[in-house]
Amino acid sequence: MSGKTTRDDIVAAADELFYKKGFEHTSFSQIAEAVRISRGNFYYHFKTKDEILEAVIARRLAKTRDLLAQWEEDGETPEARIRSFIHILIVNRADIKRYGCPVGSLCTELAKLNHVAQADANKLFTLFRTWLRRQFTLLGRKADADLLAMHLLARSQGVSTLANAFHGDKFIRREVEEMCGWLSDRAQEVAG
Repeated sequence: MSGKTTRDDIVAAADELFYKKGFEHTSFSQIAEAVRISRGNFYYHFKTKDEILEAVIARRLAKTRDLLAQWEEDGETPEARIRSFIHILIVNRADIKRYGCPVGSLCTELAKLNHVAQADANKLFTLFRTWLRRQFTLLGRKADADLLAMHLLARSQGVSTLANAFHGDKFIRREVEEMCGWLSDRAQEVAG
């Protein structure tokens, strides 16, 4: 038995709709329709759209923590783990080309709306930044670990934005290859 609840189904549907349509352009009725429940049943679980947003951000934070833990487990070296972050652009390229980065697009939309949940959504970027900083530290780049983490995070966001604008599969692959080369150079500077 999966243990999933109607509330979980609502949050999962809202997460997908917020990513594909945007928070502002997603309605209660669209979420209820996606879950195939009545609006009354929907309101039993969530009274406001902001409550749903809070749950969606919590879900994304949990999924991001799980992803980072999986990269920790799978990657034998800090360089290999950082490559997992870089390759997420390849793994998710179809969605990125259509909708952009789920973290970046949500943070950008909430900033434009001056929404109170913007700070909570930004915690997603903070998770990645902190994790990348730790990996660069383990790679032997303690002095510039945060600078390197922010550079890689910014570059991946730029690639996501441009891939969304131009729908460029070759562009994503080329940029991922260049980021991996850049990473190898940073690792060689320590080893050399």
